[in-house]
Amino acid sequence: METATTWDMVVIGGGATGLGIAVDASQRGFKVLLLEKNDFAKGTSSRSTKLVHGGVRYLAQGNIKLVMEALRERAFLLANAPHLTRVQEFIIPVYSYFDKWFYGIGLFIYELMAQKRSLGHTRILGKKELFAALPSLKKKGLKGGVAYCDGQFDDARLAIALARTADDLGGTLLNYVNVTGLVKEKGKLIGLQAQDELDGKEYTISTKVVINATGVFVDNILDMDDPDAPAAVMPSQGIHLVISKAFFPGDVALMIPKTEDGRVLFALPWQDALVIGTTDTPLDEISDEPMALETEIDFIINHFNAYNSINITRKDIMSVFAGLRPLVKTLNKGSTALASRDHTILVSSSNLITITGGKWTTYRKMAKDAVNNAAFVAKLPIVKCATRHLRLHGYDSHILYGSEFSAYGSDAVFIRQMIADDSSMGERIHPLHNYCKAELVWAVSNEMAMTVEDILARRSRMLFVDARAAIASAEPVATLMAEQLGMDAAWKEDQVKRFQEMAEQYLG
Repeated sequence: METATTWDMVVIGGGATGLGIAVDASQRGFKVLLLEKNDFAKGTSSRSTKLVHGGVRYLAQGNIKLVMEALRERAFLLANAPHLTRVQEFIIPVYSYFDKWFYGIGLFIYELMAQKRSLGHTRILGKKELFAALPSLKKKGLKGGVAYCDGQFDDARLAIALARTADDLGGTLLNYVNVTGLVKEKGKLIGLQAQDELDGKEYTISTKVVINATGVFVDNILDMDDPDAPAAVMPSQGIHLVISKAFFPGDVALMIPKTEDGRVLFALPWQDALVIGTTDTPLDEISDEPMALETEIDFIINHFNAYNSINITRKDIMSVFAGLRPLVKTLNKGSTALASRDHTILVSSSNLITITGGKWTTYRKMAKDAVNNAAFVAKLPIVKCATRHLRLHGYDSHILYGSEFSAYGSDAVFIRQMIADDSSMGERIHPLHNYCKAELVWAVSNEMAMTVEDILARRSRMLFVDARAAIASAEPVATLMAEQLGMDAAWKEDQVKRFQEMAEQYLG
C-alpha cells in the first residue's frame, strides 16, 4: 500500500456501493484507494434476492422516481455485464378476476415505464398456460396469472467483476484492511488509520476526501467522525432459503404479491437450485454474520407451502442465508417493509462523505452521486461520470449466463487453458458441484481470495447453495489454498475450523 503519497479519495467499504464508487472514481482518472475490513461483498452485497429489478413493490407504494431510476439502471447493468446477468420470467398467480386485471394493469404500467428498455411483454395467463409454466402450483381457487420479465444476476460474482474493473482502471483495492480511526487537521479530514487484519500491520493514509460506504455499518464510521452524530441507518434483516429445484420444477420464477408483513415473496431458479425469500425484520444489533431467526424460516416455509403443492420442511433446506439492509433512518415507527429504498448522501462538517440506502440495481447511480459530492468537497478537477456504458471486467456478449465458467466472462479462456495444461485442474472440489481446482487457483491468483470462506461463499457460491457440501469441501479447499499461498498446517487447520463453525448456521 502506498502511504507516502496522498490519495484523491479513500473509499471505506467493499460492497456494491463502495466497489461502484471505486470504478467510477478510477474511470474519471482520480487516484483511488478502497479498504474493506473483510472480503469484498462479505455482507449485504452477497446476500440479496439475486434480482436486477425496477421494483414492482415500489411502484405499488407510489415511489415512481425510484422505479424509473432502477429500470434505467437495470438496462445498463444487463448490457454491461451479460456474463453475470440474464432476463428472468416471473409469474404472479391470482385468485380473483379483479386481481388478474389489477396486477395485469400494474405490470403493464411497469413495462411501459421501462420504455425501450423493456425486457419482455406482460401477459395475462389462463389456467392452462399458468400450470404449464408452474406445474407444482396449487390449483385450488386459481383464476390464472400474470407473467412479466425482470433481471437476475450473481451478486457476489458481480462484486468481483467490479473490483477487477476498478483495478483495470488503475484503482487500488484491498480486502482485509480495517479502518481504525480518522485523521483531522483544523477540524477537516486529511486521512485515516488502518490495520491489516491478516498480518496486524498498521498504516496512516493521507487523502483529500473519505467516502463512507459501509452499508449497515456506516454509523460506526460516523461515530469515529463525531460521537454525537445521529444514526443514519435503521437495519433490517432479510433471509432466503435455498432448496432443490425438484420441489418447484420449471424455469419460471414465482412472485407472491403480498405476504402477511406487506412484502412480496419470490421463489426463483438460481445456481441449479431454488431461492425463496425474503423477510423484513427490524434489528437493534448488527453483525458480520447475521443469523436467520426461527420465525423467519417458518414464515418462508409456510408462505411457500401455501402456494406450492409439493410442501417443504426444514430438512429440505440446503442453505439459509441472512442479509442486512441499510435502510435510511426515518421517523417511521412501523414496519421496515415500508421504509424507503432510496439512497441518501451526508456530508459532515469534517467533509466525511457518507452514502447509505439504495439497492444493488442502482449501485452505479449511487456511485455517481457519491463521487460527484466527493470531488466537489475535495476540489478535484471536474470530470463527468462515464460509467453508463462502461463494460465490466469479463464482458463477453457471446457467453451464455449459467454456462460452464460463464461467471468469468472473457477470463474463462484462462481457466480452460489451465485445465488443458494440467488435466487434474479440472477435478471438482465437491462431486455434486461444478467448481474445480483451476477456478480456485484462479481466485487466489487473480481475485484476491484469502480465506476458505472467500472461496466457498463468494468466488464459488457453494455455501449459499448447499451448506453441507461447502462444509465437506473446507478441508480440500484449505489444502489447495495453503499450497497456493505458502501457508503451513496450522493455518490450514485454523481455516477449516473457522469456516465450518461459521457455516453451521447456514444449515437452517
